[in-house]
Amino acid sequence: MKILIDMNLSPDWVPVFESEGFEAVHWSKVGDPGATDKMIMAWVVMHGYIVFTHDLDFGTLLAITQADAPSVIQVRSQDILPVKLD
Repeated sequence: MKILIDMNLSPDWVPVFESEGFEAVHWSKVGDPGATDKMIMAWVVMHGYIVFTHDLDFGTLLAITQADAPSVIQVRSQDILPVKLD
């Protein structure tokens, strides 16, 4: 599984996912930080990623377009930083 971490989440998520065997990249490393959600969705479809975000817009975009992909994981918490385990 390949995970794209949205700009609204910390790049600190990359090693968390990688430590569990997932390929992960933060949007700031592959795209324009000012890109629209539609542009990000087009990128993830083209590259076979899923979106990990704190933004509700991605799920809405997916529903509106009635697309089968990409998958979207939304973190809905006050503290959106990964927990550092020793």
